[in-house]
Amino acid sequence: MRVVIIEDETPAAMRLARMLQGVDPGIEVVRKLDSVESSVKYLETSERPDLIFMDIQLADGLSFSIFEQVQLTTPVIFTTAFDNFVLKAFKVNSIDYLLKPIDEKELGQAVQKYKQLYARSGNGQAGKIGRLVQEMNPAKYKQRLLIRRGQQLQSIKTSDIAYCHADGKLCFATDHSGNSYLLDQTLAQLESCLEPRQFFRMNRQLLVNIESIRKVHTWLGGRLKVELAPSTAIDTVVSRERVNGFKEWLGN
Repeated sequence: MRVVIIEDETPAAMRLARMLQGVDPGIEVVRKLDSVESSVKYLETSERPDLIFMDIQLADGLSFSIFEQVQLTTPVIFTTAFDNFVLKAFKVNSIDYLLKPIDEKELGQAVQKYKQLYARSGNGQAGKIGRLVQEMNPAKYKQRLLIRRGQQLQSIKTSDIAYCHADGKLCFATDHSGNSYLLDQTLAQLESCLEPRQFFRMNRQLLVNIESIRKVHTWLGGRLKVELAPSTAIDTVVSRERVNGFKEWLGN
């Protein structure tokens, strides 16, 4: 299980990481973040974790503002020294609310709750729930995207896009003819506004249209290697934590 801790007090973040290892040695804390700003930047540009532990009061504001800046379907367990945010916490993605100092037994119960709600059906379950929520409102998905061609702005149908990829801080769309265009959005933003039955985020760099997939091969470490048309030098390996979701997406 990949976990992110959002906590502005370093000792508290380190203690929580140690406690999580005691609760379940299979938990991997992939990142510790200490502010709203750093959390938004990370969640926009990185692979989403399975679970987030989030302090409510951070140095630069309340963590609820993260949800206003990033579309977040990852389940959250809030941690705080105060209990006056309980109702607001459960209006977002919260599955539990732990008061500091965190009790190890209560932490174990919160992790078990996550496993019962999400992990029991496999790694693809959280993504499935997120896509189900999204599909209840299909009208919000973009049918066209703005692209940059020199000093000009044009639009392209999303159905004409074979894949989108990140290159550092820049993001590009490649059409089925192999032409690439600069976009204003990040991959995380594109992932939230493109039809999830049509597009899938394979890894940190690549978001693909199902129509561009030609072959899928088994790969090292239980991963998958995908052949795309048009071909690309970009990494086309499905990251390990996304394999189950990718298989489910292909089979829909």
